[in-house]
Amino acid sequence: MSKVAFLLADQFEDSEMQVPYEEVKKAGHEAVIIGLLAGRKVQGKQGKAEYETEMAIADVKASDFDAVVIPGGSSPEGLRGSKPILDFVTEMNRAGKTIAAICHGPQILISAGLLEGRTITSFTPLKDDMTNAGATFRDEEVVVDGNFVTSRTPKDEPAFVRELLKKL
Repeated sequence: MSKVAFLLADQFEDSEMQVPYEEVKKAGHEAVIIGLLAGRKVQGKQGKAEYETEMAIADVKASDFDAVVIPGGSSPEGLRGSKPILDFVTEMNRAGKTIAAICHGPQILISAGLLEGRTITSFTPLKDDMTNAGATFRDEEVVVDGNFVTSRTPKDEPAFVRELLKKL
């Protein structure tokens, strides 16, 4: 079974964390919540979910994981300024491992410089940001481009999870 990193900070979109996290575990994979620091409680922006970070990004290596999931909401904005976060996703990409990002999640991929020549989707108001970073933007429920799986909003979670689990 696969080991999946979930990158998380405060104000994540509740269901964009809950649904993939529970489905990954239900499918028998290991899910690890990684934040800037370990042992921190992080709150969903809707107030429906709370998690505790299990590991600090400084203490993990991309080689220990098979995939990474980046939920949306404001969480990616809180993580994208972290060099260890950007290094982690860059190394995951270099190794061809699955990177699944939903809603605002691709903001981390912009900051890591990973969108040039890629086809993705995200929360549609971010279209200009995605295209300015070199991506081809599609307004679709899920876009799979190589090792990338991207989706737009909570309503796209079934397609997002389906494609993520296929990759695992």
